[in-house]
Amino acid sequence: MKIIIFKIRSFLSIAALLAASNSIAQNELQPLEEAEAYSGITESRLMYRDNCAVCHGENLEGAAQGTPLRDELVHGGSMDEIIASITNGYETAGMPSWRDIFAPVEIVGLAMYILETRNNVGYATSNYDAPLEIPTHVFNTEHHDFRLETVVADLEPLPFSIAPLPDGRILVTEKTHGVRIIGADGKKSELVEGTPAAYDDVYRLESRIDIERGMGWLFDIDLHPNYEENGWIYLYHSDRCEGCNQISREQERAVSMNRLVRGRLEDERWVDQEIIWQAPIEDYFFAGDVGAGGRVAFDNRGHVFFSLGLKCGGEGGGIQDLATPCGKIHRVNDDGSIPQDNPYYGREGVYESIYTYGHRSPQGLEYDVLNGELWGSEHGPRGGDEINRLLPGENYGWPLYSLGLHYDGTRVNGRDLGIPFELVDIQQPVVDLTPSPAVSSFIISDSDQFPDWNGDFIVGSLKLRTLFRVDIENNRFVERETLAEGLGRIRDIEQGFDGTIFLLIEHGAAGQILKLIPED
Repeated sequence: MKIIIFKIRSFLSIAALLAASNSIAQNELQPLEEAEAYSGITESRLMYRDNCAVCHGENLEGAAQGTPLRDELVHGGSMDEIIASITNGYETAGMPSWRDIFAPVEIVGLAMYILETRNNVGYATSNYDAPLEIPTHVFNTEHHDFRLETVVADLEPLPFSIAPLPDGRILVTEKTHGVRIIGADGKKSELVEGTPAAYDDVYRLESRIDIERGMGWLFDIDLHPNYEENGWIYLYHSDRCEGCNQISREQERAVSMNRLVRGRLEDERWVDQEIIWQAPIEDYFFAGDVGAGGRVAFDNRGHVFFSLGLKCGGEGGGIQDLATPCGKIHRVNDDGSIPQDNPYYGREGVYESIYTYGHRSPQGLEYDVLNGELWGSEHGPRGGDEINRLLPGENYGWPLYSLGLHYDGTRVNGRDLGIPFELVDIQQPVVDLTPSPAVSSFIISDSDQFPDWNGDFIVGSLKLRTLFRVDIENNRFVERETLAEGLGRIRDIEQGFDGTIFLLIEHGAAGQILKLIPED
């Protein structure tokens, strides 16, 4: 497969290429504009165009002899209900059954395409360069009205994480550059000296040019719960080396693996660094960091959790293998030692830091102090984004099972991998986000500025560029409300010491930090 390599500073050099796909509705794209790796999406689009558009319109807007599919659907708008409608038809209403015309897998793909189009979620672009203009109007929502205010507007295009400080400053990681400090007045510092190296040799695969790839990136930055007493700051990054293990020497390529360190700030220098968790060098691999996870969370009992996604080789990426660190949520004590109540503590041949496993691409990680529960969000494949309650020792399914589809249109069925499993042993998501908005980071709000959101999940999305409020009660999904649409890709959400809610936006021109200003 051909690889295109360029520095992140030339990010806008492909703007013209991407602009063409941004300006065309997803269901109007020509097959050559869609990657071969996403053949199932292309096939579903063509099936709809050739068989359904005559009645329901090219853009689901309806036609003289058929109803629109953009509005509320009479027979239900869930994935299962749309599959049933296509399969069985409604003869009395003039809707034929397609059971004997399309194979079951084709019907599933067609139903997913309709869901994706209804929700304006396409796969032609990830919206790095979609027009970005921060709205100035007041957002009216069910519980609180708010507006957005820009804190800083000239970050590098690929920021990852923010950590508000008690004095009003904000730490920010720029994945391919380093750590900066944003003053309370929005002034941006030079890069902090002494942090782990960040590499900016970003590349893109020809099959999916809109997704950045690379290794040796900075991920989450987070303050120790007792930061005001001990000054510890935790930094999660992808540690990169060349010629350092057998596979690197054989392939003559750099390898990397997520690593958690902590240090302190002295003026604008990173000092006193300690390694909290690091995998053995032999487990470093040359998978890119795009699916590496990279989030950190603390509980109130002296533990730190961190996520690690698709970074290993082997069948299924080693995600179901407890002898690899990948596709796992890990837990260690805040000094790096292993808690004795970890689910695999004392077992030989496994990573004793593993807390949960079966994760594809973790995106958010938060500990609910009030209820004593850990929660995570992650990307599914085509559909199947999830919000999960993370229980110790449990399996969350990937690559054995998902509510989403493979990009070729087939169901996710890991039995082909030769790994025996029972569906009852796989934890199902509390919130299924199908079709995928590309869910990202979230907080569990306890902000005095937005008191009616307390206990709710404030969730960001990347591709959909939307901010949601998700209500979960007694570990059951209650409702999802759209708070703001048309923003940039929301990479991180954090709450400051004074209750301010911040959004970190990534964009091809420049990253930004926004904050929510209550209007109540």
